[in-house]
Amino acid sequence: MTGLLRQIEQPAIGDVPADEEDFLRWLGGPVAIHLAGKDSTRLRVVTTLLHGNEPSGARAVHAWLRSGSRPAVDAIVVIANVEAALVPPGYAHRALPGRRDLNRCFLGPWDDPEGRLAHEILGVIREREPEALIDLHNNTGHNPPYGVGVEPSPEALQLVSMFGSRFIWSHLTLGALMEAVRELPSATIEVGRSGDSMADARALRGLTRFLGDDRVIKPGLHPDVQILTTPMRVCIREGISLAVTDADRGRGQSADLTILSDLDRHNFERVEPGTTLGYVRGDTWPLELLDEDGRDRADFYFRLEGGVLRTRRPIVPIMITTDPDIATSDCLFYVVREPES
Repeated sequence: MTGLLRQIEQPAIGDVPADEEDFLRWLGGPVAIHLAGKDSTRLRVVTTLLHGNEPSGARAVHAWLRSGSRPAVDAIVVIANVEAALVPPGYAHRALPGRRDLNRCFLGPWDDPEGRLAHEILGVIREREPEALIDLHNNTGHNPPYGVGVEPSPEALQLVSMFGSRFIWSHLTLGALMEAVRELPSATIEVGRSGDSMADARALRGLTRFLGDDRVIKPGLHPDVQILTTPMRVCIREGISLAVTDADRGRGQSADLTILSDLDRHNFERVEPGTTLGYVRGDTWPLELLDEDGRDRADFYFRLEGGVLRTRRPIVPIMITTDPDIATSDCLFYVVREPES
């Protein structure tokens, strides 16, 4: 271990600052908080704040620690990207400026601070054999709560059902935490938009169940959760500038691609052919759509007509972001479908 991940053992209520920003400053950096449960023979793990602009999980942990509750089983809570969260004005940066996205580092390489931290987090998770793991996140667009995982197992669906009723079955390899802990019952949980009080409340409600219930996974239980599969990433092509507008028309824009500020209203709905996604300056093709095999299928799903970017075929988009920095550094949205029976 390189010592990037500070270990905190069983903090008392009085040790945990009441103010949220003071709490983050008290943490000081990435931490693993160890909590003794009523049953010490079992362990659950919570990770959160892998992205510094996604506060709901950290807020839920803060509130839970201040409540004085005792978990049903031993628990480890990892709060990861505290430094990015504290960069003014607070919760504004996904990662420290100029540094790698931590949730793209869990498959290596381990030769930079984010890689070493990801390696340490995996070491803490694997030191014992957790019976379940959840990773709490926010979106930057309007989305209902949902889970993401590498397999729609009954165990994963039960974890997701504590927060929402949709599961995204991902076949992508991005270096995310979920891809590195395939041996565990686990799920990434997207509780809603950053800064939304309902997302904060949902995170605390689900976290309280995850830590407090005697059994979070029950044999033979198959919850009613919708499964969507094969997410394909829609990315802004390298060198393409992006702008967001409130106007109905994006004509005369200064960026290569201009999208509407309410584009995220389409999250999780069927978008019909001919739907306008944005406006393009000149003849520049702005998007790539990568399937699970890494093939670019953008021209199969989208078309450009007189400077207007439209859908060519029906799609179901999720995780649409209208934040230009995130759209250009990560992706604009994903496309999913229901699995074939």
